[in-house]
Amino acid sequence: MSETHLSREAHQRLQAELEDLTTRGRVEIARQIEAARALGDLSENGDYHAAKDQQGKMEARIRQIQSMLASAVIVEDDVATDTVSAGSVVSLRYEGDDDVERYLVGSIEERRPGVSVISPNSPLGQALVGRKPGETVQYEAPGGKLSVEIVSIGE
Repeated sequence: MSETHLSREAHQRLQAELEDLTTRGRVEIARQIEAARALGDLSENGDYHAAKDQQGKMEARIRQIQSMLASAVIVEDDVATDTVSAGSVVSLRYEGDDDVERYLVGSIEERRPGVSVISPNSPLGQALVGRKPGETVQYEAPGGKLSVEIVSIGE
């Protein structure tokens, strides 16, 4: 099982979401299913099938959160800015491109406005971790090898 890097805030948010889904969420879905059952024939009951579908999606999210929390590694907010690590926000420039793009190296649960997320376990994430601003790294992408320059680290 790979590690999931989370800030304390994201970890607490996921724990609260899990608590809500396993208590209030399950009770609410059970009520919806029971109300739909009371309408009669289940084979042609759209409300029943919609509630069962919603229940399946909620249970999948519960399992996803449980898995993330079980493998969670808390990343402190005061991440060092001299090398890229989980929790770092990096500015990158792809070879042959003048635009600088910002990425957060971490979990999709950490997403922030204006910053894309790169998993530290992805090919790009693995190439970046431990590197410093000014370095150029190469990684294998589906379309071939790409080179990126680390412009800066930090907000």
